[in-house]
Amino acid sequence: MSQNRLRWIAGATAAVSALALSGCTQQELTGWLPSEAGITNQTSRVIGLWSTSWIVLMIVGIITWGLLLWAAIAYRRRKSDTGIPAQLRYNTPIEAFFTIVPLILIIGFFAFTARDQAAIEEPVEPEVTIEVFAKRWAWDFNYISDDVYFSGIQAQEDEDNLIIAESLPTLYLPVGKTTEIILESRDVQHSFWIVDFLYKKDTIPGKTNHWYVTPEKEGTYAGKCAELCGEYHSLMLFNVEVVSQEEYDAYVQSLRDAGQTGRLGPDYNVNLNLPGTTGNNEG
Repeated sequence: MSQNRLRWIAGATAAVSALALSGCTQQELTGWLPSEAGITNQTSRVIGLWSTSWIVLMIVGIITWGLLLWAAIAYRRRKSDTGIPAQLRYNTPIEAFFTIVPLILIIGFFAFTARDQAAIEEPVEPEVTIEVFAKRWAWDFNYISDDVYFSGIQAQEDEDNLIIAESLPTLYLPVGKTTEIILESRDVQHSFWIVDFLYKKDTIPGKTNHWYVTPEKEGTYAGKCAELCGEYHSLMLFNVEVVSQEEYDAYVQSLRDAGQTGRLGPDYNVNLNLPGTTGNNEG
């Protein structure tokens, strides 16, 4: 294939790619993630890592498809060809290229992922501390900073098997406040996932996990358990309300007025076969 034809193909590919990217919707620009930049102090970082990875992989895919198409056209069998084509056994430069480039990509993806994960997991001094206990199949929220609690039940369904929204446990977070979320489990392994926050973290029996996040946009966000935990796993849902400080204080006061003061701690755990405990679950 001539150099002019190769240049034409490369130029056409670049033009089509630029046109496609310029027509992308906001959802496509975020890689179809179920969120947007600015929901928390971490979503922009996650979206950036995800979208950049897809762009790099798309470029690799276009080059790979282009080379495959070029090879299929340039080395196709023509009517005038006779006999067996020349058999090529080794091509050291190409084989080295196909080894080195994927290795560079893997190292790059690992390095940027490790960088962003370390930044997200970095402990900070919290302004609000909330302890979350996962339990089959609901959630308990201890507002440690305010010495009040909320105990939830699993999602309830109506006669049409639709979720009754009012039955969902709701976690309140003050907007703009750095929040430490302490994650515990009362029984088996669960996973605490606030979908729009682009983050989930396991709650593991006998282990305490921590997450530090600053909600930056008021609104209602869906949460769920992301670890298969038993029969009613699909009903282990909750809502997150990111509200102003005034609304947050009013909610805390409503819990206090209802007598829900103190903490629902590990005394309510049903898994007693953990290291350091003396009980058991034998029936």
